[in-house]
Amino acid sequence: MTRQVALLRGINLARNNRVDMARLRALVQDLGYERVRTHLQSGNIVFTAAATPPERVAHDIEEQLRLHLGLSVPVVVRSRDELAEILGRKPLPDAEIDPARFLVVFLSASADPAALRELGPAAFEPDRFWVDGREIFQWHPNGVRNTKLTNTFWEKHLQVTATARNWNTVTRLLELADE
Repeated sequence: MTRQVALLRGINLARNNRVDMARLRALVQDLGYERVRTHLQSGNIVFTAAATPPERVAHDIEEQLRLHLGLSVPVVVRSRDELAEILGRKPLPDAEIDPARFLVVFLSASADPAALRELGPAAFEPDRFWVDGREIFQWHPNGVRNTKLTNTFWEKHLQVTATARNWNTVTRLLELADE
């Protein structure tokens, strides 16, 4: 049994894709997962599962949302150990100054290097980004509100599902996974 974290893309934003967290927990428990917890209202689920591949877990949760709530919501899953490894990378030390401006974008698959080469980092300044495997680390010194580096931007350019969480949230998700 392993602790896993499911990150739902784009729920409870304004009036879009409204999901009650108690209902979400129940749907995940109905899949046979245990010790299900949610964090915030933005689709962060921590749970215990058998050695099920993350892609299968993501698919099963997506299917539950579609069947029971009528929502088409992409899901990205990482194990507790993967989350700890991500937090251990710390590619930008000055991000610790304001972790709310430092994001981790979780991708459903590794980014295509050819697609990444087409993106000139200077076009996004003062925002900065680093791609590392299935994660993109982003620093937004002026805040995240007006950045061009959105989930939709990454999905369009990389042809993968992308969902971002700030450093505070990622840290809290690991804490929940460890409880």
